[in-house]
Amino acid sequence: MTANFASGSIWTGDNLAVLRGMNDACVDLIYLDPPFNSNRTYEAPIGSKAAGAAFKDTWALDDVDVYEHGEMAERNPAAYAVIEAARQAHGKSMQSYLVFMAVRLLEMRRVLKPAGSIYLHCDDAASHWLRAIMNAVFGTSSYRNEITWKRTSAHNDATSFGRVSDRILFYGAPINRDAVRVSLDPAYVEKHYRHSDARAGVFGPVRSSDLTGPGTSDGESGKPWRNFDPGKSGRCWSVPRTGDYAEWIEENVIPGYRSISGVHGRLDALDAHGLVMWSRNGYPSLKRYLASSKGQIPSDVWADIPGAYGKERTGYPTQKPLALLERIIKASSKRGDLVLDPFCGCATTLVAADRLERKWAGIDLSPLAIKLVDERIAEERGLWGGANALDAPPARTDLGELPNYRTHRHRLYGEQEGVCVGCETHFPFRVMEVDHILPRVKGGTDHPDNLQLLCSGCNRSKGGRAMAEWKAAQCRNGD
Repeated sequence: MTANFASGSIWTGDNLAVLRGMNDACVDLIYLDPPFNSNRTYEAPIGSKAAGAAFKDTWALDDVDVYEHGEMAERNPAAYAVIEAARQAHGKSMQSYLVFMAVRLLEMRRVLKPAGSIYLHCDDAASHWLRAIMNAVFGTSSYRNEITWKRTSAHNDATSFGRVSDRILFYGAPINRDAVRVSLDPAYVEKHYRHSDARAGVFGPVRSSDLTGPGTSDGESGKPWRNFDPGKSGRCWSVPRTGDYAEWIEENVIPGYRSISGVHGRLDALDAHGLVMWSRNGYPSLKRYLASSKGQIPSDVWADIPGAYGKERTGYPTQKPLALLERIIKASSKRGDLVLDPFCGCATTLVAADRLERKWAGIDLSPLAIKLVDERIAEERGLWGGANALDAPPARTDLGELPNYRTHRHRLYGEQEGVCVGCETHFPFRVMEVDHILPRVKGGTDHPDNLQLLCSGCNRSKGGRAMAEWKAAQCRNGD
C-alpha cells in the first residue's frame, strides 16, 4: 500500500491520531523509543541544542485509560489479558502505561507492511510487560530478538548491580545479514587464526574448523574417508557445499567446487588443493583463511556501540547514537524503504534514515524535533529544504469510495437494537444519529467499524471528542 504522506514529514502532536490517519501496510520499518515508565522527569540542559526538551515519565490511571482498556478486550483479547495481569501484579501505574502503549502498537501493526519490522527500545522497568504486549499484537511467530544494548561502561546504583544496558524488542522479517556484518574482533583473530601456509601472503592467516557434525549417518556422510571414520565418535561428515565459504573456495581456490557431487568427492578436492589440515593422530579439519571472512553478524548483545557523545550530542535527555539506528535501519530496510519513528524526539532515527537513503517520517509531541532534524541534516549535506512540518493527521486514502456515513443509520439501529451506546437507553429511530467513535479530526474514518448510533442528546454532548474521552468525562461528572 502507498503511504498517504510525503517522505520527510514530521507531525507535532499525539502520535495516536497521526497513526490512525495513516494508510494500512505503508511502512517498511518502525523504530520507537517511547517513555519507559521510569518514574523520572527528563530535561535537556540549558544551552544545548535540545534546550527546552523535557518530559515527565510517570503514569497514573485515569478514566480514559479505563475505557481504552475496556475497548482492548474486543480489539485484542490477548493484550487485554496482559494489561489486566500487569494491573494485578504491578499496580495501576503499569496498567496505565501499557494501555497507552497497546493502543498505539495496534495502530503500528496496522500501518506496518506484512514483510516489515519493528524495533521497540525500552529498559528493564517494563521490558517484560512490553514483550508480552508485543507478542499479543504482532504474534510470537514474528519475534526475532530481545537485543541488549550496553549504553555505558559503568553506572552506580545504591541497591543493585549497575544498570548499564537497555533492551530492544525486535519483531518482523529476517535481517539483511550482509548489511550489518562487523569486523572480527582482533583478539579473536589473534587467538584463532594461528596458522600459516603458502597462501597466507595472499589470503592471510588460517584457522581450523571441523569437517564433521553431530550425529551418525547411514549414507556417504557416515562412511570412512582416508582411514578416518567419523561414526566412531558419533559424528558424520559435514563438508561445505553451500554458503559463504563454499562460494569463496570456488572463486579463489577450486573452480567448480560447488558442482562436485558426493561428500567424499568434495573431501578429495579439498585435500588435493591443500585445504585439509591433518593432526598428528590423523584427525582432518578444514582450513579457513582470514580473507574469506565477510565479518561477523552481531549477536543479541551489542556492546560495541557507545552512547551518543561529542559533536553528535544534542543534549536531548534520552538521545540514542546514530550508529545504533544505522545498524537497525541497515538490518531491516533497503534504500527507498519508508522508516517511521512515532516518538522521534531529537530525530536520530530520521537523520540516520536520511543518511542511508531511506524515506522517513516522524511524530513527536514537541516541535523541537522539527528544528533538530533540520539542523542535523543540514550539517551533513548542506543545502536542505527542511522537514515537512505538520500538525493535522493525514487523511486515509486506502479505504476506497465509502458511502456517506449516514447511510449506515438503519443497519446500526438494528445491530444496536435501538439502544443508544452513550446512555444505554432505547429510543425510536427518529431520535438516533450516526456518530464517529473516533472523530475524523483525530484520524477517524467513515469506515463502518468506526460508526455507532447515539441519541441526539448524547451526540451533542460528545461533540468532537473520542468515545473513550467522552465516557471518561461522563464518569468524572457522575452522569
